[in-house]
Amino acid sequence: MKRSTGRNVLRNIVLIILCLIMCFPFFMMLSTSLKSYTEIKSPVFHLFPERIRCENYVELFQSGRWGRYFLNSFTITAISTAAAVIINSMAGYAFARLHFKGRDTLFGIALLGMIVPAQVTMLPAYVIMKYIPFAGGNNIFGMGGSGLLNTTQGLILIYLSGAFGVFLFRQFMLNFPDSLDDASRIDGLSRFGTYVRIYMPLSKPAIATMVVLRATATWNDYIWPLLMTQKDKFYTVQLALSRFRSESGNEWQYTMAATAVIILPIIILFLFLQKYFIEGIATTGLKD
Repeated sequence: MKRSTGRNVLRNIVLIILCLIMCFPFFMMLSTSLKSYTEIKSPVFHLFPERIRCENYVELFQSGRWGRYFLNSFTITAISTAAAVIINSMAGYAFARLHFKGRDTLFGIALLGMIVPAQVTMLPAYVIMKYIPFAGGNNIFGMGGSGLLNTTQGLILIYLSGAFGVFLFRQFMLNFPDSLDDASRIDGLSRFGTYVRIYMPLSKPAIATMVVLRATATWNDYIWPLLMTQKDKFYTVQLALSRFRSESGNEWQYTMAATAVIILPIIILFLFLQKYFIEGIATTGLKD
């Protein structure tokens, strides 16, 4: 009994130390965002600000079109996340609950997308967006215009689906008993009705997991918006932060303030969905 108690105490101490190590960069970000420029440049390091300067945040939002940048990121993230949940859940439902010829083969082909790095498909995706017919002044052959460059649609389309989302929903929906399908047929529900009225309400953990992962990836993405956007009005917060960092020079108090504000929505999202998120990760893949 004493040995077990000692192990638990040691484990808790190790976990606390690891937690403090992981949280320290976030603490430094917040501390720096509340310091003055003189204090940051001082040869004497201060862990805590001598005087808390909340004015840094006010001055930050007065220095650029941050409201527009946040609106762009919220729009892209919300639409792409909602569409990704619908598309991936429908595909996962089909692979998990429908029986058709070549199902397992198609699912294996879909999983190949998980082993292909995003950087490999980024250039072909850019070419498709640039030369898509009848968009941005393009003719039927995709020539003569800019396609979906510098458009919200071009920034959203790349995030709509993915192999991991299909895998996530398929593995989660495999856990349900076949009696659910039998009961839905007895009640006269169609396949689509079964998906909407039975499987989606029962798939909250998988949906929460998909929302957290997709929203985080979309909100934090820098490379794709950098390729697709050359106009300020389409900038996301990540592009705006990079440009602000280069323009503000060594005024780290503003850069850290901007970083703190940018990561806040993702932290709030995770706190609201962490219960379902952990359950979804823990239960996915229990049945093959």
